[in-house]
Amino acid sequence: MGESKKVVMVGIAGVGKTTLVAKIVELLNNRKKSVSVHSFGTVMFEEAKKMGIQDRDELRKLSVAQQRELQTKAAKKISGFNDNVVIIDTHAFISTKEGFYPGLPHRVLEELKPENFISVSARPEEIYNRRMKDTTRNRDIVSIDSIKKELAVQDAMLSSCAVLTGSPMKSILNTEGKVEEAAEEVISAIGF
Repeated sequence: MGESKKVVMVGIAGVGKTTLVAKIVELLNNRKKSVSVHSFGTVMFEEAKKMGIQDRDELRKLSVAQQRELQTKAAKKISGFNDNVVIIDTHAFISTKEGFYPGLPHRVLEELKPENFISVSARPEEIYNRRMKDTTRNRDIVSIDSIKKELAVQDAMLSSCAVLTGSPMKSILNTEGKVEEAAEEVISAIGF
């Protein structure tokens, strides 16, 4: 299959990560690269269903111990994929009653062995408006100041991941109407 790169992409709710990932896949497929996308939360949810969890949004309400167990299982499953590009779509942190819990703790990073980290962001006002329009998920209502804090925590968490793994981190601004430009920036950052 040739070169395989594991790329971790993080973004808080409303940055347009799902749309950006779809555009990246389209562009890489057009360049004859095999790409797979694995939503870390979806893989965790598949495991959580075995514990009786019925709603993906319940994951963030689980105890830290339960989240740790599910993260480890998800990381082991995802680490086995070997396309040219394996995109791991996840979050840098999960808001829990205990505080911000890392979405990518050291043991998960050791399992995944990512070669690149991509931090997706957008202007806080854009994020707020996107969240207000999203009726597909059970999201917590937050202020623009809370969104700014989430963006800061995301970059701090992902910076730590880059230090722990020795892999580069690139911040991408996903501005409304400019998803193709953002996708090309990601593709350039990961070397394709």
